[in-house]
Amino acid sequence: MWGQVCQATPGVVPSLSVSSKTSAVDRLLDCPPGLLDTTFDQLRTLLVVHETGSALRAARVLGREQSSVQKQLDTLNRNYQAMCGEVLTLRQGRGKDFLFTPTGEEAVQLAHVAVAQWTDAVNWSRRRLGRMLTVGTTEFTLPIISRSWERVSEEFRQQQVEFKVVHVRTKDLWSRLETRQVDLICGSIVCTADGDHRLRDYDVIEFARGAPILLTNLPLTDLPDDPVPTSRLADVPLVVPPAGLVADFLACWYGPNFRDRLDVVADIDDIHYGLSLLRSGFVRGCMVVTESIGRRMAGPGEPDEVPLRSLRLHDDLEPKAEIMAGAFVHRADLQRYAVGHPLNRLWNAVRDDSRRFTPRKPATPPP
Repeated sequence: MWGQVCQATPGVVPSLSVSSKTSAVDRLLDCPPGLLDTTFDQLRTLLVVHETGSALRAARVLGREQSSVQKQLDTLNRNYQAMCGEVLTLRQGRGKDFLFTPTGEEAVQLAHVAVAQWTDAVNWSRRRLGRMLTVGTTEFTLPIISRSWERVSEEFRQQQVEFKVVHVRTKDLWSRLETRQVDLICGSIVCTADGDHRLRDYDVIEFARGAPILLTNLPLTDLPDDPVPTSRLADVPLVVPPAGLVADFLACWYGPNFRDRLDVVADIDDIHYGLSLLRSGFVRGCMVVTESIGRRMAGPGEPDEVPLRSLRLHDDLEPKAEIMAGAFVHRADLQRYAVGHPLNRLWNAVRDDSRRFTPRKPATPPP
């Protein structure tokens, strides 16, 4: 870090040069005292100040006194002035944000990397040793983890396992799994007869399969209650999210450029906003949703809201697609850890729950 900071600061000549032949021990012994005195707590404070702009706002975020934050900044500035000939931050006057010098900006970049890598390494070790387990779940698959947790909660408490549950949106399911931000995830994906090549490295516990339905505020004269062929979706106005389960269905039926082939009257980032658009009547159209959402949302609603109807979709396009709700985990992780590791214990609890789970039968859409 010392070498990188000084090399990136124009006009600063390090007091010691480290040649490529210097041994690792000599390199460590050459660390400047100011660098050895720098703590992760100071680096975190520096990063928060960089994000918030001032010691006062950083103190509020960190839950500390402003004087404590300022003292850490003063210490860092003093040490970097001695090491590199330039402080990290400069005050610009009352009410103005700190100005970060070139050395300060470089230190912030290095601090981001150092804190992130050390945090990831510590968390990875805790996960490997069974001291921490992180589970991701979408809003609608949370009951899977809730039921499974009841089977292992007492055991985890006795072993002092830190158990975290994080909310994952369907559109982020694959990225969270592939980057191992979570150990196990519960969610829904679109399945076709050809299968999904993304599942080749995962173990999957399936809970339910089903078909999407159409939720609409259009009158019966425009769209009767009969099942709607998926091939007719091109003829109705649609409210469409940019990614996620619904977008995956539309891509299966109409290709990756489905927006060019459909009448998209509103782009939404969140399904709840799409429901609000339809309920308000501000947009007249339809939205492809899961059967569970359609069952909950169809009906008259509040007195000032436009009633919604749910209609069956008849899949007359290829490939045939359906929703699969389940749990997913890296197969290599299950094999890497011992049978008694918390991940394997929770996975077995999820499997036991799936054997006892009875999916709800699709409800008849209300008129």
